[in-house]
Amino acid sequence: MGNVDSKLNFRKAVIQLTTKTQPVEATDHAFWDQFWTDTATTVQDVFALVPAAEIRAVREESPSNLATLCYKAVEKLVQGADSGCPSEKERQIVLNCIRLLTRILPYIFEDADWRGFFWSTVPGAGRAGDEGDDDDGARPLAESLLLAVSDLLFCPDFTVQSHKRTGSDTAEDMQSIDSCEYIWEAGVGFAQSPPLNYTHDLNRTELLKLLLTCFSEAMYLAPSADNIILNPWVTFFCATDNRHALPLFTSLLNVVCAYDAVGYGIPYNHLMFSDYREVLVEHAVQILIVTLEHEAGPAAAQHSLDHSASAMEDLEPVGPDNLFVNYLSRIHREEDFSFILKGLARLMTNPLIQTYLPNSAKKIRFHQELLVLFWKLCDFNKKFLFFVLKSSDVLDVLVPILFYLNDARADQSRVGLVHIGVFILLLLSGERNFGVRLNKPYSVRVPMDIPVFTGTHADLLIVIFHKIITSGHQRLQPLFDCLLTIVVNVSPYLKSLSMVAANKLLHLLEAFSTNWFLFSASQNHHLVFFLLEVFNNLIQYQFDGNCNLVYAIIRKRNIFHQLANLSSDPATIHKALQMKKRKKTTTAVISRINSQETISMEGSRPAVPAEPGTLKASLVAIPAIDKLTEKAQVSEDGTMVCLQHMTTDQNAHSPQHTHSPQSSAADTSGIAGASDTESNSGRDNEEAFQPESELARSHLSSVSSSSAMYWNPTPDWVLSWKSKLPLQTIMRLLQVLVPQVEKICIDKGLTDESEILKFLQHGTLVGLLPVPHPILIRKYQANAGTAMWFRTYMWGVIYLRNVDPPIWYDTDVRLFEIQRI
Repeated sequence: MGNVDSKLNFRKAVIQLTTKTQPVEATDHAFWDQFWTDTATTVQDVFALVPAAEIRAVREESPSNLATLCYKAVEKLVQGADSGCPSEKERQIVLNCIRLLTRILPYIFEDADWRGFFWSTVPGAGRAGDEGDDDDGARPLAESLLLAVSDLLFCPDFTVQSHKRTGSDTAEDMQSIDSCEYIWEAGVGFAQSPPLNYTHDLNRTELLKLLLTCFSEAMYLAPSADNIILNPWVTFFCATDNRHALPLFTSLLNVVCAYDAVGYGIPYNHLMFSDYREVLVEHAVQILIVTLEHEAGPAAAQHSLDHSASAMEDLEPVGPDNLFVNYLSRIHREEDFSFILKGLARLMTNPLIQTYLPNSAKKIRFHQELLVLFWKLCDFNKKFLFFVLKSSDVLDVLVPILFYLNDARADQSRVGLVHIGVFILLLLSGERNFGVRLNKPYSVRVPMDIPVFTGTHADLLIVIFHKIITSGHQRLQPLFDCLLTIVVNVSPYLKSLSMVAANKLLHLLEAFSTNWFLFSASQNHHLVFFLLEVFNNLIQYQFDGNCNLVYAIIRKRNIFHQLANLSSDPATIHKALQMKKRKKTTTAVISRINSQETISMEGSRPAVPAEPGTLKASLVAIPAIDKLTEKAQVSEDGTMVCLQHMTTDQNAHSPQHTHSPQSSAADTSGIAGASDTESNSGRDNEEAFQPESELARSHLSSVSSSSAMYWNPTPDWVLSWKSKLPLQTIMRLLQVLVPQVEKICIDKGLTDESEILKFLQHGTLVGLLPVPHPILIRKYQANAGTAMWFRTYMWGVIYLRNVDPPIWYDTDVRLFEIQRI
């Protein structure tokens, strides 16, 4: 039968379904078979021939028919999984049912009354052909569906290579297949790489699309700040009921990490053939990030384990109930870690290769999903995190992340991408090794829109963070605390900053210590504290190699004197607030304070704003930095001691700061779907960071407490934190070195900075500085706020990336809002 005929027949069946007001019996096979037996429709056809309005009409007007359709389609999948689909006709039926369910499920999820439907057992509907098998008959529909999909993902000649010997007629028995022998790709725990088979890749992709659709029920629940509800679909799929959990997890991970977008080592090869593997890899990584869910309970035990090997061995069998998380947290062989890290780094670097070898490789578009996967690997498997930091391989991940941050900084549709990049760097910066690795010289010349400099990876990081703060989209302002926390965390280990990076840090201090900025919000002074902490760490622990920084501090010494003499009288405060009214945005002002901007690298493109009309998904607020991190002190031998409840730190909230960030973060949960929620980080300093437009005010009024809206700084408040500014070390340095430098300049008539640098390089402050303070690290800590942020971010990415077919488009998603720029 021609394709046109089969489309017509399928459309006729859909029309009959929407026009029948009477329930159609489940036993009316002639009617139901029209949907899957005699048709050859693609998934795009199904989306075109089953319009949204008609699915909703059946749901409202003849619910029993929609229920029967779902039940019958699942029944066909179960039959296919049992028989192993030996014939082409059976395989076609299975594919048609997969496509139909992918189309219908979002409309089941968007209606709260229907959400429980798949978790109920269908009354009086014994499974066709297995009446005797009672134990299976009582399964909820969702479970039958998930188990059938799982079986079909290891179905010989459909999704995997058959192992039967040639000449043998007997099909492999689906029930007795050991799917561990059919893992899709070599890598973790599997050595053979099966030959590529694009039909198998296509069929796997369709099944994974359906699986993703099943898991997407999460998109239809509004975000909640408190306890994250586990996704029942994911919970069942990743539990012991699924006998394929291990081989499937391994298949997905290996397919992603083994993928080489360059066209299997041959440049420009991708122009010759369509790459079915890429689409599979994209779906595989999406399934992985959605299934690797945080859960309260046993998972927590895994996190707080002592890192000694013996503790890991003893506790190996316990751990999370979610088997995907469990398996991920137990990977431990060096060669497995190496395979994963090299694979992810290769894929993350792919968009960078594009900039200097255009078209040489296929450009992948799933770098956001890769970043979430990398995050989850580091978060769930501490041994992997230590492996990443053990060698300079971590820089192969750092450089692409910094590239994305810089490239996306002006584009509000990519605010989420910048957040995930910063979260990863915050997580890494909690480990001493990360700071040490940053000292490696940076020689890769990826064209980036940043000043040219000669230096280390630390310089690259500081130069890019400076770019984000001074010329990023204003939505990124809630991240300033995070960016500076990362710099504080690595600062004790940085052996020698370049002059470019040293000047950038002083430029930030200059911008953040102006009166108008310090007084215009209750927490802006924290940014100054962070920067002073950076300078103190560098002077106390790395003075010898950092003559560039010392020279920059001497040149800009007036900033430190002004801070020490900051006036707090009402007249000064009033004048500063008047200035604030005239300023438009912080970023504009920061950029105007002279930064001696140098020429950008050759071949680089400037960071550009989003194209008008671009779709973006809203995000929930991120927790404030004190909720996001916990303090740890580094002792003499380099080990870290947690300072969970220290409040004497200079960053303790000032007395004036009455409402706790926790409460205001919780208040925003109700409006998490509202526009612009990226910037509601539950902190009071938002308004300094907003354009003074009415629009911005209306967004803020809904999230900030009224005290924050009408922030009224007092002289007492200024004194409460001014007295804690950690200026002693820098003042002592200036007191000792400034007269010496001035004397050299007068004696030798010097105006040449290289001579002064030479003097500073050989100078010493031993015995002249205050006793070194202990190193304080702020380590990322998992919390409900970030768990919710990750859930909204990754589902937003998945929604926007699945456009062919547009699975969730125009359905009533509630986890985020889709907005047009």
